[in-house]
Amino acid sequence: MGRMLEAGVDVRKALKTSSSHTADPRLAVILNDVSKCVKQGDDLTTAFSRHEDRLPTLFLNLLNVGEQTGSLPEIFSSLADYYEANVKRMVEFRSQIAWPVIQLFAAIFIIGGLIYLLGILGQANAGGEAEDILGLGLVGTSGSIAWFMLTLGPITATWIGYKVMTRNLAGQKALDPFLMAIPAIGHCMTSFAIARFSWCFALTQQAGMSIKPSLEASMNATSNGAFMIATPGIWQMLSEGDTLADSLKASRLFPTEYIHVVETAEHTGTVPEALDRMSHRFDEDAHRAMTRLTVILARVIWGLVACFIGFIVISFFMRYVALINSFS
Repeated sequence: MGRMLEAGVDVRKALKTSSSHTADPRLAVILNDVSKCVKQGDDLTTAFSRHEDRLPTLFLNLLNVGEQTGSLPEIFSSLADYYEANVKRMVEFRSQIAWPVIQLFAAIFIIGGLIYLLGILGQANAGGEAEDILGLGLVGTSGSIAWFMLTLGPITATWIGYKVMTRNLAGQKALDPFLMAIPAIGHCMTSFAIARFSWCFALTQQAGMSIKPSLEASMNATSNGAFMIATPGIWQMLSEGDTLADSLKASRLFPTEYIHVVETAEHTGTVPEALDRMSHRFDEDAHRAMTRLTVILARVIWGLVACFIGFIVISFFMRYVALINSFS
């Protein structure tokens, strides 16, 4: 859309072309409906807002800014870079964490399978006693089920709880401040949030959006509940005449170096340009932080796998020693 609109292609033709080139059938349906609405006289914002439950709020907000200021090509191009970078980071994170996660689940299922098989063999061996490989009283079918509930149960519950909380604003505002208190996770989340805030604020200010909706859109663009909570307080200070630097500083979410850059930019009248540069810097910092976080998570998972294996080896060894002592 950005390239075609920049080349002067009619918006209806650009929508039709974009619809035919998308690989996602859900997006194609949305674009076809938007194209029909535009032909009937609606603007892009109104047409896309009909599908606001399927589209990011940031996309709709910036689309409205682009139409009001005549900067749609630039808005579409910036959004393309933003979402493409997000997808790339998620793919990298999943690829780096995939193998340790596979090892963890493999260990869980192997141990569960051993508990079940040894229980079956014990029953088939003339009613012999099944081996309790963990020493926890888990044998046979019931033991295997209990093992999976003890291991997969908490993992599943944590994952579902995280998904539920991050799918609504109230959950994000409750969960994100807690996660940001964890050193490695907090640094990564803060860097991503500041990079997104800087990018969106620079973009909306360059596009001519007024300060309040620009601030709200930028804080929402962080997708971080801690930053969203701070929005009313920052705006209140701005409306009372405080500088942007002082208002951001009062939130205690932005590092001192960042505040100094904003303060200098306000004196020189180059806030959008300065924040645009800072967005790239914090994006790189966030990428490094995410890599470190992935390494930490991988080591934690490998540690758990090693503990599982070590526990089984020690358990078998102790049983072997006990068996030898019984014959002595």
